[in-house]
Amino acid sequence: MNLYSLPTQSDFAISLGQLSLEDVYNLVDDPANGAIVVMSGMVRNQTDGKPVKSLEYQAYQPMALRVFQEIAEQIKTQWPDVTRVVIQHRIGHLQIGDISVLVAVGCPHRREAFEACQYAIDTLKHNAPIWKKEHWVDGSSSWVSIGLCEATC
Repeated sequence: MNLYSLPTQSDFAISLGQLSLEDVYNLVDDPANGAIVVMSGMVRNQTDGKPVKSLEYQAYQPMALRVFQEIAEQIKTQWPDVTRVVIQHRIGHLQIGDISVLVAVGCPHRREAFEACQYAIDTLKHNAPIWKKEHWVDGSSSWVSIGLCEATC
């Protein structure tokens, strides 16, 4: 039985505005779900022990949204019971504590929901054309493709 809901326009988004945990959760919510797993990536105050002041994200939006859609399609192939996948990424200047990315997966079973959510964020970090600039407390800054990040980024 294929329970997967067709994606809506807001299931995959690149946004200058704040991302909402509640909105993403509500997009994934479905009576068929026994589990909803949400991964919230946030701007932290350090990278490898170096103090971070803020981050700036840029994306090639049309391609990034295609990558998000492809990730959802790959999830449906590997975990057919998944009911919905939502991926949203923020761009622009973000402060410490701001949410930069939200990934949510709804599924009848928790193990598949966790696995699919981890697959989504790991694949996004490797495949999506998204770059971040780290602004350091000392006034310096540097750009990095999130695809070049280790698992700790």
